[in-house]
Amino acid sequence: MHVIPVIDLQGGVVVHARRGERASYRPIETPLARDAAPLSVVGGLMALHPFRALYIADLDAIAGMGEHRAAIGAIGARFPALRLWLDAGFRDRATAQAWLAQERGDLVLASEVQEDARLLDLLRAQAPERVILSLDFRGEHLLGPATLREPARWPHRVIAMTLARVGSGEGPDLARVGELTAAAPDCSVHAAGGVRDAADLEGLRQAGAAGVLVATALHDGRIGPAELAAAERER
Repeated sequence: MHVIPVIDLQGGVVVHARRGERASYRPIETPLARDAAPLSVVGGLMALHPFRALYIADLDAIAGMGEHRAAIGAIGARFPALRLWLDAGFRDRATAQAWLAQERGDLVLASEVQEDARLLDLLRAQAPERVILSLDFRGEHLLGPATLREPARWPHRVIAMTLARVGSGEGPDLARVGELTAAAPDCSVHAAGGVRDAADLEGLRQAGAAGVLVATALHDGRIGPAELAAAERER
């Protein structure tokens, strides 16, 4: 199981995401870092475990209200071996290709900000190994165009993002992970939202998930070094 820590950037700091209700997010308070500064939080995560990838959600960019380019660049410079998965609300070809040209990591294309499947089709043709599709669900409803439900369009990596479970402590959506892995057995499905502990990691592995995005459970200690090492052995 590939465990990928998540940081959500808003207003220059890392915030604690809860249920996708972004207006109510507050700076994170974590025993892993002295403050909510992005480099402090990422440093704390890397001290916890030698993660190979980091998921960054630039919430200001997603909302069209700014961006965290300098902070993301500083993370890449401080941790050059860390593969960055960036969701910055990519909506157009120029912005997406500018990120890919920097060679800092991979591009997460979020369904919630897409109007159609054209950008996904374009990027999948140009850089299939560096594009990740996030299928963003609120309840049973996919946020974004229905054409993104077509498995034939999916890149090799897909995220099953259950927004209402993010930061909720309610457990992951095992049924949706199973549904997506069955629909596209050749895809690597990564679960996101609600992961609480090692039992959830095992449940996701059994459901067919290749990886999982985790935030809250890392900061509150329910998933620590021992659980992370065990999950890596089960890949």
